[in-house]
Amino acid sequence: MNACMWMSKAKLLARWFLAALFVWIGVQHFTDPAPFVLIMPGFIPASWHEPLVLISGFFEIAGGVGVLIPTTRRWAGWGLVALLIAIFPANINMLVNEIYLEGMPHEKWLLWARLPFQVVFAFWTLWVTGLWPRAKSGVSASAEGH
Repeated sequence: MNACMWMSKAKLLARWFLAALFVWIGVQHFTDPAPFVLIMPGFIPASWHEPLVLISGFFEIAGGVGVLIPTTRRWAGWGLVALLIAIFPANINMLVNEIYLEGMPHEKWLLWARLPFQVVFAFWTLWVTGLWPRAKSGVSASAEGH
């Protein structure tokens, strides 16, 4: 198997895994919204917490499904990256206020680790949706459409 074919298969597998993660987390927003409400920053009015959790859950599911459909993949990628940016304050809130989710070890380094992981998650999303790195000229976006 040549390197290009291997990379294509790796990207396909990474895309399906990313989609499954977003869909799974999105479903969790509906089946168990409490942990997501718990980490909402205080500058957002409390009456908005649960509706925003449900809205973000909907877009996580939609984005997860969207990355699997070639015609919506790039838009889903941009949407998921925007969502990751929008929810970043919740991760900062967890760190600043030392909010630990149920079953999570009370280790502050875990809260710190969440922050750069969000950046990794964003680049993973950009990569599997073909938004980054940009294709070399002469290579069509559909060449990555598997």
